[in-house]
Amino acid sequence: MINGRCDCGKVMFEVQAVRETVTVCHCSQCRRTSGHLWASTHAPFKDLKFTADTGLEWYRSSDFAKRGFCKFCGSSLFYRMNDEDGIGIAAGSLDLPTGLELGKHIFVKDKDDYYQITDKVPQIERY
Repeated sequence: MINGRCDCGKVMFEVQAVRETVTVCHCSQCRRTSGHLWASTHAPFKDLKFTADTGLEWYRSSDFAKRGFCKFCGSSLFYRMNDEDGIGIAAGSLDLPTGLELGKHIFVKDKDDYYQITDKVPQIERY
């Protein structure tokens, strides 16, 4: 079982398995909601079980997706497309060891100007 949580512990969850790779999104919306960039893995939503959810809030960030966060500590935790069976889970919210590997960067055309992408994983201009 894989466990994760927000910083204050008012959102805690477990999931049987997640995708073994992390996708890093550099779009302006992900940068604004996370404070830098959004790094996530993925799992079927039906497999996600909340063991604490008193802090969980959902923000409709577009007509097609919403973001889950903790209303107490502000941790950005989830990204979910409205019509998708899966959910993006913030890689940084998972307890160690994760066993995850970086898989790709998306929306690199929109990345901020204060950093460079220097690893060797694929970079996709959009998505």
